[in-house]
Amino acid sequence: MTNPLPHSQRSDARDNRERILAVARTMFAEQGLEVAMREIARRAEVGPATLYRHFPTKEVLVAEAFGEQMTVCTALVDEGLADPDPWRGFCLVIEKACEMQARDRGFTAALVSAFPRAVDLAADREQALGKVVELVRRAKAAGGLRPDFVLDDLIMVLMANGGIRATSTATTVAASQRLAALLLQGMRAQPAVSPLPPAVRLPLTALT
Repeated sequence: MTNPLPHSQRSDARDNRERILAVARTMFAEQGLEVAMREIARRAEVGPATLYRHFPTKEVLVAEAFGEQMTVCTALVDEGLADPDPWRGFCLVIEKACEMQARDRGFTAALVSAFPRAVDLAADREQALGKVVELVRRAKAAGGLRPDFVLDDLIMVLMANGGIRATSTATTVAASQRLAALLLQGMRAQPAVSPLPPAVRLPLTALT
């Protein structure tokens, strides 16, 4: 009978796995999915053999790294669909999606990634986007969302929100909240002026 791994070894293996995933999420978000596995291993401070023992292929690593974000994304859209007021549900999704993106750059990568053979990830993404389309349809039918809104507009929202650069996560989130409020006012079928969240001072160097 094979003796089980000592507790310390099991703990080390679990810590290595979580560190690899954390580094992979960051690097995929910063550099795209083409980042080298060896570079991920180096930044995670593990050997390539350790990385491949946990994640035999990059496809497996991508699916694991983004699986949590996709689950959160789907749950968020479900929350919006559950609101009896479709416009309010739509606003909730936009506001929370922008905040999630401000806190975690991997959120956008999870939405837009299209990695060969990452079948589960692609299926989850398509399911989430299908629900977004349904939420958009309901918000238009209820008269809250302007009729010429298209899914590409949501991509522009995430691109604009993802461009926010600030000195802290808290400042990034605050700026994201103001941006979302500005954009939502432009998306209303019947424009209405509402108070915006407080303005945030951002460094001009972020433009470069």
